[in-house]
Amino acid sequence: MSGDRPAWLDRLADLGLELPPVARPVAAYVPAVVHGDLVYVSGQLPVAGGQLRYRGHLGAGTAVEEGHAAARLCALNALAAACAVAPGGAAAIVGALRVEGFVQCAPDFHEQPAVINGASELYGALFPGTGHARAAVGCAALPLDAVVEVAVTFRLAPR
Repeated sequence: MSGDRPAWLDRLADLGLELPPVARPVAAYVPAVVHGDLVYVSGQLPVAGGQLRYRGHLGAGTAVEEGHAAARLCALNALAAACAVAPGGAAAIVGALRVEGFVQCAPDFHEQPAVINGASELYGALFPGTGHARAAVGCAALPLDAVVEVAVTFRLAPR
């Protein structure tokens, strides 16, 4: 193992996961931008292998467990986007600072926090002890009928 390999990559492998290729934007934006010691990642959808994996509305045919898995996939995609633009790549990422989760759901669905825990729990496992601020918001519609969209701000190691 190289001295530049961050411990969170080993924790990711221990979970049986690896960083995916950066998902292509579905509109006129870039996946992530660096500003100072932060990486702002655009909203990520639950895409794997170039395909949207989770569609529908929570509380109207889609289970909380599916939303949770979708949020975890979004979080993984956000991490890949951050690593792609971070000076120093994966080694520069030291934790998530803020997670914004959007849940496509029925009007009477109120378990958005449980859904977005899919993202928060992944970051908690990868970056133990760092914590992050978070929003979990219900909405009527998301791009491509995705069940969840997650945007993340990551912290970079001091340069």
